[in-house]
Amino acid sequence: MRTAGRQHARYWPQCSSLSGLRSWAVIALLVCGLQLDVAADAVPVRHILGTEHGFLVERAEDGQIVATGDNVQVAHGDQVTSRTTFTFKDGSVDDETTVFSQRRNFRLISDHHIQKGRFFPHPMDLMIDARSGQVTVRTTGKDGTEEVHTQHMNLPPDLANGMVSQLIGNLKAGAQTTTVSMLVTTPKPRIVKLAISSLGAENFSIAGATRKALHFEIKIEIGGVEGLVAPMVGKAPPNIEVWETGGEAPTFLRETGQTFEDGPVMTIELASPEWPNAKANE
Repeated sequence: MRTAGRQHARYWPQCSSLSGLRSWAVIALLVCGLQLDVAADAVPVRHILGTEHGFLVERAEDGQIVATGDNVQVAHGDQVTSRTTFTFKDGSVDDETTVFSQRRNFRLISDHHIQKGRFFPHPMDLMIDARSGQVTVRTTGKDGTEEVHTQHMNLPPDLANGMVSQLIGNLKAGAQTTTVSMLVTTPKPRIVKLAISSLGAENFSIAGATRKALHFEIKIEIGGVEGLVAPMVGKAPPNIEVWETGGEAPTFLRETGQTFEDGPVMTIELASPEWPNAKANE
């Protein structure tokens, strides 16, 4: 759901930029100790984002809905605030609020991502102040007490926390691979690289009408000896896949990937409204 202002689709409220790649959290649990040396790319603003409200669902591999969500995005000039929240049937919560600038290139200002509840084996509360470089991680110890760790980091200008899908929607047509940075906790905060590649176009349908979606793959690009060893020792993070529409108003459609280490592959997609009296009127 691209949490940025695009024109609203007629058949459902458009969530043009899913606030943050939800599946990215698994990366934080799998890259422990791996050092990266990959050039990253600033993503220029090609589509100005605006204000919108979209609806999401998260499904397990068997298609059952495990969580429902909202993405609310508000733009004030060149600054955008996007909040995506998921409420799970077991009471767990995935809540991320991202503030970023869309002046020439996308630039993260702040990101606050919380995952808590029984659904998440490794609860997370990560706060990034990109302007000051302050990173705060809140964790809960085995005895139930809260621990707060704050440190200053040299954060790169292409940091993509909470805005990966917005960046995908602004990639230049025909671009093969774009690499951006992301801060993860392992549990110590560190910077990793995400390599975003286009896999071409795929068909999907709306009310029987065929449309085209752009398919992207996101993976960690690990160089040197670590890159050779990681797959052999089971440390290579699984790929994440994202589908979006193209054209003048790119829109998030779907995302698949794990949301925590060794967890099942989950699917996040736009939700269409259902009306209680729809069948009666047919």
